Amino acid sequence: MSKQHKKIIVIGGGAAGLMAAGQAAADGAEVLLLEKMKRPGLKIGISGKGRCNLTNIAELSSFLEHFGQNGRFLRQPFNRFFAPELIEFFAARGLEVVTERGGRVFPKSGKALEVVRVLRRWAEDTGVRLVPASPVKKLLVSGGRISGVNCGARQYPCEAAVLATGGASYPATGSSGDGYRIAGLLGHRIIPPRPALVPLETQDNVAGLTGLHLRNIGLRLLINDKRIRQDLGELVFMKYGVSGPLVLSISLIAVDALLHGDRVTLILDLKPGLDEQKLDARLRRDFEKRCHEPLASVLRGLLPRELVAVALRQAGLDGAKMAGITTGKERKKLRYWLKNFRLEISRFRGFDEAIVTAGGVDLHQVDPRTMQSKLVPGLYIAGELLDLQGDTGGYNLQAAFSTGWLAGRSAAESAGK
Repeated sequence: MSKQHKKIIVIGGGAAGLMAAGQAAADGAEVLLLEKMKRPGLKIGISGKGRCNLTNIAELSSFLEHFGQNGRFLRQPFNRFFAPELIEFFAARGLEVVTERGGRVFPKSGKALEVVRVLRRWAEDTGVRLVPASPVKKLLVSGGRISGVNCGARQYPCEAAVLATGGASYPATGSSGDGYRIAGLLGHRIIPPRPALVPLETQDNVAGLTGLHLRNIGLRLLINDKRIRQDLGELVFMKYGVSGPLVLSISLIAVDALLHGDRVTLILDLKPGLDEQKLDARLRRDFEKRCHEPLASVLRGLLPRELVAVALRQAGLDGAKMAGITTGKERKKLRYWLKNFRLEISRFRGFDEAIVTAGGVDLHQVDPRTMQSKLVPGLYIAGELLDLQGDTGGYNLQAAFSTGWLAGRSAAESAGK
């Protein structure tokens, strides 16, 4: 059978789906791309706050570590198509990129919609036929392998299919978890989906701190008062709780603990560059130098304005008291609070605010060398639908592009055999 007659259907027009469709068509297959929304790439268009963090220039070993234990699954896809190839792919199609702090790679224009345009134009140029507003009901199997796709009133025959419907995060863009049901109907085990890279809600009312952005602070995550993880970075207060890179990176651990009924606590170190002795010396110096000023005024030199009242209240101090007559015991309370600002976590936000979804199709049922299902020949699974979730920084989009590229190429190679 000639390459021109290999019919492949790609389900889902996100990062993985567009890459899979374009690559399969570039390899000579006849490709139909079914997208449930009116146009593809909606989630790409809002990613990275509208800037689209495409990938990261971290070395492969470091890159894989950002996916935890499941990261080893990505070694095969990354060996075939990784960050250098992705950057080259976009450069060849006129999209320049820039590398920013932390190795994060963005379009030079800062516009995520340009990424969508490049991918869609490439798919069209390779011959992909896009059918929008086409939600898939189920996959059809004949003779033990994929034979077609059911869209309700209409069915499409195929020799191979790529399932790339995304996870459950940002459902308004089309990622509403359809793929879990479709894969599950064919016998695939679905690891329970949970929001990941998601903001957390606090027990205490922090509405007065809304918008406060703390940089270069330390964070310790405690589960049932046992330290699980710690890091340095940035945190943002929201009206309901906390977000920002530090919080997002530990959010899945917090989500799983909360679902298990455990107690989750965040401890903020607002002065990580100073140990207890140096911080005490700093407080002594400031209090002596500004001895005739109220304690609340002196604290403005140590803290953002919004945090002064919180510090005084939680440390049990009188802000109107002159700094010069502050006792050693009071100074110790303040010192402790600065290194141990405690936030009890009560809940996590939902899928509509989660950057990615944790859980998904069990990786043991997918061949990482081809992305083909081990249960149903002719079915390839790619992108966020898989039980893969990485940190912020371009890791998740690279995984989607890499698994999509490999799924598309493998489907084109195997269809018709």
